[in-house]
This record gives sequence, structure tokens and C-alpha cells, in this order.
Amino acid sequence: MVLNKQRMTNLDPLIRTKSFNEVALGYSEKEALLEASRCLHCKHKPCVGGCPVNINIPEFIKEISNNNINKAYEIILKDNLFPSICGRVCPQESQCESKCVRAIKGESVGIGRLERYVGDNQSYKEQIEIKDNFIKVAIVGSGPSGLTCAYELRKIGFDVTIFEALHLPGGVLTYGIPEFRLPKSIVNDEAIKLKAMGIHIKTNVVIGKTITIDQLEDLGFKAIYLASGAGLPKFMNIPGENYNGVFSANEFLTRVNLMKAYEEDSDTPLFKAKSVSVIGGGNVAMDAARCAKRLGIENVYIIYRRGKEELPARLEEIEHAEEEGIEFLLLTNPIEIIGDEKFAVSKLKCIKMELGVADASGRRSPNPIPNSEFFVETDMIIMALGNYPNPLISKTTKGIDTNKYGCFIVDESMATSRVGIYAGGDATTGAATVIQAMGAGKIAANSISKYLSK
Repeated sequence: MVLNKQRMTNLDPLIRTKSFNEVALGYSEKEALLEASRCLHCKHKPCVGGCPVNINIPEFIKEISNNNINKAYEIILKDNLFPSICGRVCPQESQCESKCVRAIKGESVGIGRLERYVGDNQSYKEQIEIKDNFIKVAIVGSGPSGLTCAYELRKIGFDVTIFEALHLPGGVLTYGIPEFRLPKSIVNDEAIKLKAMGIHIKTNVVIGKTITIDQLEDLGFKAIYLASGAGLPKFMNIPGENYNGVFSANEFLTRVNLMKAYEEDSDTPLFKAKSVSVIGGGNVAMDAARCAKRLGIENVYIIYRRGKEELPARLEEIEHAEEEGIEFLLLTNPIEIIGDEKFAVSKLKCIKMELGVADASGRRSPNPIPNSEFFVETDMIIMALGNYPNPLISKTTKGIDTNKYGCFIVDESMATSRVGIYAGGDATTGAATVIQAMGAGKIAANSISKYLSK
């Protein structure tokens, strides 16, 4: 028997869109034991090679089979601080599960769901004896990369302070990923664990404005890790993008997830749109569209210039969006936003596309079809086209090189061009996955430890 790894609630999709309750369910004990029994415990462990942080996957699955959840958690914890988070949001199907031998003739082992099962059901009491060395290290950003780096450094005795620009820690885990995919109580629990270890988390501190990198060094921080993410949204630069009702996905999701715009007494409410068009085809676009549905907006469109096969979002997220009544306008590209007399969005002018030859990445290039323009009636547009790093730090800090996209340039140790300053996660790669950001945090922590031990 093969379990459906993307198991969902029994709720009708039309019912579940009335709340922000979590949609995908985890395994029960019986289901977890059954799925764990499918692991072949391959000698060469190809699944481990597909994991950005190299979790010993067969070993933790073996402990699930033995019904020893705490031992399984202990194994995961050596490489991954957040199994409950990664088990929910990481694209396992393109990482560890894509290397699973079981997938050659059928469906891979549900590694992500098993990881989540361990994280959700463990009662492990970590006993870390920390010997303080009183060396101060600053972490800029409390997303997955910053939290991971902080954890690894604190374990070996460093005095770690995390500086977070927003009023709650978690970074993209808090402001970007919706409650129905990642309950915020899980993120909060992880932050509490870090604080209990003696890690300081200072919120509402914007590095580069509230305080500069130079000033942090003046305060005695001997090394700094820049894990400030990619928070500067991309736009299409088409006519009408300045009209009222055009949002970046960053702003929209932050209002919903961090500021609780869906609550009646929210301090940052969103106006009641009748029709929303989300431009883009990634996970962020799916998150924005599914949040819009939960705000009570009847007509929600995903507009993407390629076809369904090319959608970059996870298959699970696409399926959930379809079930929830979101309409996909594929092979479609916006060319102009039309506004009314009050400078508010009233419709979106689009053109049909067709796929041509493959580009350098192997993806077929979309080309406009002449004279195929049409209009979509809409009064809110959400641009989910990706993000660049915010330039605030690079503009206020001398000696740190960036590339043409504003990403910090680092070497294999995550060191920047300025001595004592390291960077990782989305701030160096642009928007990527949670687990990749965590991997960068681990590398940076090891590099910082070596640098400060000289």
C-alpha cells in the first residue's frame, strides 16, 4: 500500500476557504509506521544527497519504524532545526524524494510527511551544555537562515543577538507563508526554544536605518551574518502599475499573515475586492491567490505566461488552488493595467502567448500572439514575480560587494568581501527554499566559528 503523501483534510474545499486553518494533514501513527516500512534503507543513501542539509533520512525513518520518535527527532536535529516547518513547506518532490529509489517504479517514500510527523509528535528534551565564550555575534534577519546560524553558533558558546526588522521573528516563515500552510504557533515555538538557549532576539530593528553595520561593530560584535532575505519585489513595468489596487505579493501576504488583515478589527485591513488577478506561477502566487479566496473574494485568477507544465509552484499547491476554485489563465501575459476616474484598477489588458524554442535554462520561451489582446475584469492585482534583496544594507555599508541583482557576493564559506561579515540565504541567492537558506546558515556558522577561533 502506498499512502497519498499530499493527504488533505476531509473538508470540502469551499468550506476550508472560509478560514485560515491548516489544509494538509500529517500522518497518523498507523500511517507513519506504514509509510516508514516502505523505505529500502539503500546502502548509498541517494535521498541524503538530495537534501540541502544532508539529513540522515534512512536512519530517522528506521527509528520511526521502531516507534522511537524522540530518537528520530534527535537524528534530524543534527542537521535540521525545524522538521515541523520543513516537513510542511520544503519541495521534497524535487529534493530528497526525487532521489528515492522507490520512485523508479512507483511513488517515492513520503520523506517530507515523515519528517513532519517526527517534528509534530516528538517530546525530546534537548540537553545542550553551553560553555559561554562571551564573543558577540550579530545575525541580521530572523528567517530560516538567520535562525539556523544563530542556533549553531549558540550551541558552541557564542553570545548571539538576532536583529529583526519586523515586530515578530520568523522572517518569511511568519510574513510570507500563510497560516493554512504553516501555522504560526509552530514558528513561535521555535523562537521560544532559541530564546531559552540564551539567544537574544531584538525586533523592530532595521539594520541600515535604526542602526548600521559599522555601529554594530562599534558595539563589540566580532562577526556579523547578513540573513536579511529578499524583500524588494519585482514589478512588470507596464502602464498602470501605480493605480490603487496594485500590490506586490510581499505587501499583500505581509498584511494577511503578519498583520491579520482578515480580522475585522485589523489595523491594516485590505479593501474588499470583487476580483483579484495574481500575476505569476510560483508558490508565492499560489499563496496569494489562496489567501484572496479566504478573504471572501469570489473571482481569483492566476495569470501566467507559460503553460501548466511550466508552472514553478509545487504540484500540491497547484492542486489545492484548483480545488479551491481559483481559475488559471495560462499562456497569458498582462500588458496594461486600466484604471477608472479615481485611479483605481478596473481591468487588466492581456495578450495570449505561445511557447517557442527552449531558452538557455531549457524552458520554452513564451511569445505573444499578434492581435490576441483581451481584458480581465479585476479590481485588485497582485504581482508575484519574485524579489530582490533590499538595498538598504548595501547602500549604508562600505566594502560589501553585490551582484547586478543586489545580492551579496559570497565565497564558499559565506564570507563577503568585507572581513568579518558573512551572508547567506535569499540575501545571496534571491528567493529560494527554506531548507537551502538553512543550509547556508549552517555553513556560515561553521565559518564564523573558525574565523573567531583564530
